[in-house]
Amino acid sequence: MAASAFAPAKVNLTLHVTGRRDDGYHLLDSLVVFVDAGDELFAEPAAELSLALAGPMAGQVPTGDDNLVLRAARMVCPPGLGAALRLHKALPVAAGLGGGSADAAAAVRAIAALCGLPLPDAAALAPLGADVPACLAARPVRMRGIGERLQPVAIPPLHFVLVNPGTSLSTPEVFAALEKKENAPMPEELPVWDGVASFCRWLGALRNDLETPARALAPAVGEVLARLAETEGCLLARMSGSGATCFGLYGDAAAARQAAEGLARAFPDWWVRAAASWQAGDAPGR
Repeated sequence: MAASAFAPAKVNLTLHVTGRRDDGYHLLDSLVVFVDAGDELFAEPAAELSLALAGPMAGQVPTGDDNLVLRAARMVCPPGLGAALRLHKALPVAAGLGGGSADAAAAVRAIAALCGLPLPDAAALAPLGADVPACLAARPVRMRGIGERLQPVAIPPLHFVLVNPGTSLSTPEVFAALEKKENAPMPEELPVWDGVASFCRWLGALRNDLETPARALAPAVGEVLARLAETEGCLLARMSGSGATCFGLYGDAAAARQAAEGLARAFPDWWVRAAASWQAGDAPGR
């Protein structure tokens, strides 16, 4: 018997930093979706917990006991049981795509399936990181607080081009470089959109507050955003999370695919992927 779970990339369509708690955690108001580009985690029964890495980005993943996948597995694996885990790492690391959190959530899903257990309450996984509860849900959500307040959101199907210039950014360093810690949240009431065009017009009036400090720390972010905005059919270009991955939004899959192919040819050292929005229950991504 074996189990597997897809770990989709998380894209922050917005990221408003609205304050900071006394314990140092930042308060956020963020609109989050998942896409069909991601990692894959496989689990087989074993006497102990172990993790093997494969895939084009495997060399970027730390392998010690503090690895987020192993920490998540230890939280849910029943006493006396183990699992041999294998992570196929396709997403860049420290890239603003929630890859480590998505991998941790995938480990929880795979071990639960392997052991015939129900999924734990998402809030119980918060000690693993603010993004892990949202990644376990793997559906469009509005994240507030430090990430523990999740509100499901109905968003039109979206088509993306994801671009990372090969630059890793430290999330704590980006937050530390943010000059103003208390900024306006998103509107309390979200509208009902009649399609991608109206959604992108609304989205364009909102922000990722971490984009400015990320661009200062990694000027390549600005180059990526400019190149995305120049592609035919790009409705919006923005950075995801704390960077350095940026995304362009397009009206259909063909436009996104054409833009991705052009950027990959022009910038062969960049990580470029066309992707579409994805949620739990969909067929596994690519």
